[in-house]
Amino acid sequence: MGYTRTDWSEHYNDGRGFRRLGDEEKGLLVEHAAAPEGGRALDIGCGTGELTVYLASLGYTVDGADFAAGALDRAREEHAEVEGVRWLSLDVERDDLATLAEDGYDLIVLRLSIAFIRDRARVLRALAARLREGGALVIITPIVENTPEERRHIALDENELTALTDGFEHVKQFDAESLAVLLLRGPAASFSAEEKLRPEPQAVFGAAVVVTDTFGRVLLGRSTRGMWELPGGRIETGEAAPAGAVRELNEETGLTARVEDAHVITVLHDDRLDVRRVTAVVRVSRWAGELALPEPHRFVRWEFHDLNSLATLGKIFAPSAAALTAVWPGVLPGLPPVHSYACSAAVPSVPGEPAEAVRLRERMADIVISKGWAPSPRVQAALREVPRHRFVPEIRLETAYHDDLAVVTVRESPRKALSSVSAAWLQADMIEQLRLEPGMTVLEVGSGGYNAELLAHVLGERGRVVTVDVDPYVVHRTRRLCAEAGSGRVTAVLGDGGLGAPGHVPAGGFDGIMITHNASDIAPAWREQLAEGARLVVPLEMGGYTRSLTLVRRGDVLHCEHWTYCGFVRDRGAAARTAPAVPLADGEVTVRWEDGAPGDTAGLDEALRGPRHECSTGLVVQGIFNFETLQVYAATTLAGFCRLSVPEGSTLVAQQDAAAILVDGSLAYLTYRKVKDAPEPADRMTEFFIHAYGPAAEEVAERFAECVRVWNREVRESGYPPMTVHPAATPDDQLPPGDVLDKPSARLVLQWPGRTPADALSLSTAGGTACLTPTS
Repeated sequence: MGYTRTDWSEHYNDGRGFRRLGDEEKGLLVEHAAAPEGGRALDIGCGTGELTVYLASLGYTVDGADFAAGALDRAREEHAEVEGVRWLSLDVERDDLATLAEDGYDLIVLRLSIAFIRDRARVLRALAARLREGGALVIITPIVENTPEERRHIALDENELTALTDGFEHVKQFDAESLAVLLLRGPAASFSAEEKLRPEPQAVFGAAVVVTDTFGRVLLGRSTRGMWELPGGRIETGEAAPAGAVRELNEETGLTARVEDAHVITVLHDDRLDVRRVTAVVRVSRWAGELALPEPHRFVRWEFHDLNSLATLGKIFAPSAAALTAVWPGVLPGLPPVHSYACSAAVPSVPGEPAEAVRLRERMADIVISKGWAPSPRVQAALREVPRHRFVPEIRLETAYHDDLAVVTVRESPRKALSSVSAAWLQADMIEQLRLEPGMTVLEVGSGGYNAELLAHVLGERGRVVTVDVDPYVVHRTRRLCAEAGSGRVTAVLGDGGLGAPGHVPAGGFDGIMITHNASDIAPAWREQLAEGARLVVPLEMGGYTRSLTLVRRGDVLHCEHWTYCGFVRDRGAAARTAPAVPLADGEVTVRWEDGAPGDTAGLDEALRGPRHECSTGLVVQGIFNFETLQVYAATTLAGFCRLSVPEGSTLVAQQDAAAILVDGSLAYLTYRKVKDAPEPADRMTEFFIHAYGPAAEEVAERFAECVRVWNREVRESGYPPMTVHPAATPDDQLPPGDVLDKPSARLVLQWPGRTPADALSLSTAGGTACLTPTS
């Protein structure tokens, strides 16, 4: 019997079917998988629908899925009167699963079909990801010991059954009239790097072969020792690692490859007991043939796996786990360290991605474009063509292609990110602001890979991107992921991005510079390495508030022509700054100054526990309200500016994070109160208030309130002001009129509407502002 779609369809068209559903199977389903209220089930390989209809009789709404048209035709005809059933034409191993229910399933059943699925572990993980909380995956299959020899190709042995249970927290196995019934619950995101027995002393030299299919999935074998392994083995005497890798690949899997398509990307060295273990990680860029099982005494089966599911596979042979991480850094977190010696720098990029990635990338691009963030054709094309998921291989496709999510790739702690891939809309906006043309050279400060490849795509074949990062791991990851999926036009450099890119600067300067971390200052190197008339796009902190600024170089002055509200991870280079902070009231309130020196907090401990003065600003707003310019306006026009923070649950200060001023031993901060509540946010009314403490509380509160009133009257509708950035040594008399915010390396002059020269303030010691959320 053939196993193509056509063969199966003819099987059903000829009136044939499969073993009827038995009473013991029915009893197990009733006992262990009863339908909850509103329960939904999925029957994979439903055939003519006997099980599908039975699940419907138990109270489930059921999707019956099969890839054979003949089976579905019979199912629709034979069960036309059955309600609550949807028949789906679906090859669960090869098709995009977008047709399945978006809200998931309480029960997924594969009856008499698992033996015909090649990449079982991958398919089961894709299905398990669609289980609702508490849902169950049920597999019903013949087993070898109860099956005649001529039909054992449709049955599984004990090793294969065990492989199906990897990665599930709760596993039960039953017998139903000589069929094995597996009940799997709680898919677990866990794996362990497993060891074999002690190698022969004193050293072994082997190859780990990394092969991916046309969908970008990596080949792993389930060994008879109960773990997953890459193809590979010992390098023979007189044999080069690429030749040994190609030989082992063929001997173990039946696949063939040319030696010239086998690239040693690194050599790993670790110790197994008293044996030095040396592994050449060989990336095969092209191969041919069909998977086979030439060594059944060593391997149960071979399967291709999604990269983002590797961390859920259970047991992985330790050298294989290290090799996978060498190719895709971060794909298996928390591995023991090994020595790594990089080899080939000229590995060709390897294509391959699933149809689902193409669909999700199109959706992401459509959303970003529809919202106006990517108006130019070249940026639109980059969003549609650069495979974002390949630069975050450890992340599910749906997360990788979310238009409004930043994906953290390196963490210092669970709460602190060190590196990330920014939200797609923000990357598109920042690239648009550079106004790039084909053939230009661009500097990116803060690496990751994907953003650099977007830039390279926009710049075309003659363009070049230099990306700099201070973290060796981030640079290594960027190089590897760009080698896997990039254009070959990105150069990743280890260094302090605050110094630009020494040794890589074009003769006339870069045609654009993009900073992809929060910057507390404008580094002189960025201006100096920027070509005249070119643009610097930088997420700059002003009083602790971050705005992506587009700055055009005209001589030594940078002129701001665009602002975007945003947030990034903070700088870790030499210019990185920790804001001074002073705890008050036994730590219940913290005052910090994001710019400049801290103010005098003497007496505030007592004042905060004393009477509070309240002052209305007179500003009442309705619904969703944009006040982002108020944050920057207050931070750059109010003397004594600072930011308050309090722990969650504190009642001493009404805002967890508040804009404030500290003047003459008194403290005032901006808050709000609801004037009118309503079920719909658009119908709510909110009034801005000032709370103040200390001997000059009334005066300080009025000063802050007046700032809010002026902003409402003069700035609210006009948006961000004209701004110029001057070298730090620029004298006051050479600055244009406006409010000055001094940074260590730059002087920012903001020309707010309604501010006269007499009003202008030099905020060389200004502090940060607070984030208000009056619509929450």
